[in-house]
Amino acid sequence: MTPDTLGLTAEGCMALLDAGDVSCVELVEAYLARIEQQDGDLNCYLRTRADAAREEAARFDREGRSGLQGVPIALKDILCVRGEETTAGSRILEGHRPLYDAGVVTRARAAGLIPLGKTNMDEFAMGSSTEHSAFGTTHNPWDARMVPGGSSGGSAAAVAAGLAPLALGTDTGGSIRQPAALCGVVGMKPTYGAVSRHGLIAFGSSLDQIGPFALTVRDAALALQVIAGRDHCDSTSVELPEPIAVPEGDDLSGVTIGVPADLLAQGVEPGVREAFDRSLEHAQHLGARVREITLPTAVHALPAYYLIAPAEASANLARFDGVRYGLRLEEPGDTIVEMYGRTRSSGFGAEVKRRIMLGTYVLSAGYYDAYYGTAQRVRTLIRREFDQAFTDVDLIATPASPTVAFPIGERIDDPWAMYACDLLTVPVNLAGLPGISLPCGLSEGLPVGLQLIGSAFSENRILAAAHALEGAIGFDPVPAAMRSAG
Repeated sequence: MTPDTLGLTAEGCMALLDAGDVSCVELVEAYLARIEQQDGDLNCYLRTRADAAREEAARFDREGRSGLQGVPIALKDILCVRGEETTAGSRILEGHRPLYDAGVVTRARAAGLIPLGKTNMDEFAMGSSTEHSAFGTTHNPWDARMVPGGSSGGSAAAVAAGLAPLALGTDTGGSIRQPAALCGVVGMKPTYGAVSRHGLIAFGSSLDQIGPFALTVRDAALALQVIAGRDHCDSTSVELPEPIAVPEGDDLSGVTIGVPADLLAQGVEPGVREAFDRSLEHAQHLGARVREITLPTAVHALPAYYLIAPAEASANLARFDGVRYGLRLEEPGDTIVEMYGRTRSSGFGAEVKRRIMLGTYVLSAGYYDAYYGTAQRVRTLIRREFDQAFTDVDLIATPASPTVAFPIGERIDDPWAMYACDLLTVPVNLAGLPGISLPCGLSEGLPVGLQLIGSAFSENRILAAAHALEGAIGFDPVPAAMRSAG
């Protein structure tokens, strides 16, 4: 049997494997065949590991399997995989082969998930459209003229297009939730520290988190079960207060959802607001209480983020110097400083250079307190406001993105317009909180994402509410354009 992977969930994969309707090899082959058929137009994958995936699947067929064993997964190309090229979407790391697996890759392998390949992304996770990849733009499966969001656009689009049932991405300022919204899939950013960052090529170390993409909330919970938990290789990671549970209920009785009116007053498209308001009505029908709250400092999150994140990026990317790994460009007679300059000038793209320069500037003598220090104080206020809000409400709801997917090329030369894509997601990263995006409707034929935010380590509460709303909303995650394409 050759299964149709379009719309096939991870739970659906397990059911087929458990029933013996397909073998692990047949399931992997079905995904590889669809990648071969569809990805030339979408550019979700930078590279696949077809032979290795087949070998891993064959081992499960020989030795037996259970649970998630044999289920494929896609990995954002910012996650190290031992011996396999990992570039973070940048020319400066082209050909780089890490000597170890990232913590989440180790956990995925231990659970029996089979990596299919590495997905496209904005270079070093700096972008909101996956147009800043050094290896070409990823296209949105709902409309190939549109961006898939970013920076984890390849992972989001791969799940939407049926090129993987699960994928991992990273979220520094919204890079899981925003592309999940634009591609009509589920994407979750865990609490800071809930998932190990070991083996993640760092962008903003106090902001980065790894999380799953899936077609359903239950699938996202299954993936989060695998990757969450303490890792001795990451001192910022912790054990969760309670294990991740796969949600089952459809009742929101007793749940209070806060809606921050001040945050939603900026730049939310009318169609996005309509879909968001309908999702709140669904929540009320399920028994939830919806009330207005205020997060007055959150409206300043965007400028604070675009000082803190570039500052951390400036420090993190200093290691890419052409000496130890990746690209090295030099000419006879070059000094080491000239070699550094030649390599970094050629290896980094325009957006990465922009953020490195901004970050270096705000960390420089005479400007540190005025910019970086002030941004950190704003961050503290934002965290306190969230803490106060969660004394009165259980969850906070916003759209995940203020707009639906926009045309490729429309904002590439307008950094401020591109940065505004993160308006509703960056406050969550600054506060270190968990958040999820689930599709809640269409606007102009393109998906809208509902964001649910919880207090620290409230992943189970978020997943339970998202699952209940998912059933009430009844969104079909299969893009009409992909269905008609076969």
